[in-house]
Amino acid sequence: MNQTRLDRVVANMATQGLEQIVVTATASVYYLAGIHVEPMERMLALLIRDDGSCTLYANELFALQPQPDLPMKLHTDSDDPAAILAADLKPGKLGVDKWWPSKFLIGILSRRSDIVPVLGSAPVDDARMCKDAAEIDAMRRASKINDQVMAATIQAIHAGATENELASLVEKLFQDHGADRSSEGQLVCFGPNGADPHHGPNDTVLKRGDSVVMDIFIPIQRYWCDMTRTVFFGQVSEEGRRVYETVRAANEAAEAMIRPGIPMRDIDAAARKVITDAGYGPYFTHRLGHGCGLECHEPPDNSSACEVLTRPGMVFSVEPGIYLPGKLGVRIEDLVLVTETGCEVLNAYPKDLLVVE
Repeated sequence: MNQTRLDRVVANMATQGLEQIVVTATASVYYLAGIHVEPMERMLALLIRDDGSCTLYANELFALQPQPDLPMKLHTDSDDPAAILAADLKPGKLGVDKWWPSKFLIGILSRRSDIVPVLGSAPVDDARMCKDAAEIDAMRRASKINDQVMAATIQAIHAGATENELASLVEKLFQDHGADRSSEGQLVCFGPNGADPHHGPNDTVLKRGDSVVMDIFIPIQRYWCDMTRTVFFGQVSEEGRRVYETVRAANEAAEAMIRPGIPMRDIDAAARKVITDAGYGPYFTHRLGHGCGLECHEPPDNSSACEVLTRPGMVFSVEPGIYLPGKLGVRIEDLVLVTETGCEVLNAYPKDLLVVE
């Protein structure tokens, strides 16, 4: 167990009045115990008590190595793991991870009428929001690789290319740089397809004048990189240029104000104001960004609804966009690290408007 991280979680539990929580998210178990398991339909659960003691409940199939500071209770596919965990719980409130399958929680509640489940992800989520030195190094390294992959992909754009071709190239380049496997896929969107913020690549062929939105992301040694750049092929219309420069100005306005103690909603507002003032407010259809680390999307939420104050060590995306249906889309995304005095933009790939010939 990482004792420093565990201590932060236990302190958060006390603040939130929780005597026991069940941590089940793969990323959170790895964060605390250094054990990375994708349990699929099986149960993996780390029980943390307010005295700092922990027990890991896991299937024998996971082939976990014993840890001297982490008791384990193993089960087989023939056992009822919820019953094993239920027997060890104190009566009263139980903080439950937001990702835990309901079949396990229902299994506990059917056996323990004295248990009151409450949402219990916050103690770990709050600890994970501020990265430690090792995590910051990992995020910097991943973002540097992302810059390299983006540069190589943009250089490979050519007449007749398809979205699938470029998306596959991104995956190959990431693997060549030692990235972990991921089922997420890459977003490469040509022309009108870019007006869908989450358009999945297909066999659309690149045409002269198309915008090319490339949102590329993957875990590298467990920590995610995530960035977006938009370029144009062959030529750019006046409208495309105007949209691009507006999005770039929104991205830079938001990043310029980031420092400790700023409400996340104010960062979103700064970018949104630039886009609204330019007349494109209705076409910026999503939040400004999201936290990033052991998961690509994790707290803090960089949106108009988030009142969390920025703190040193937070890493999140700044990704304003404008999406004109039937025409084009433009998004520019960086990951930023909140420092003691401001912010560090982790992505170095240029944001000048680029027309690829």
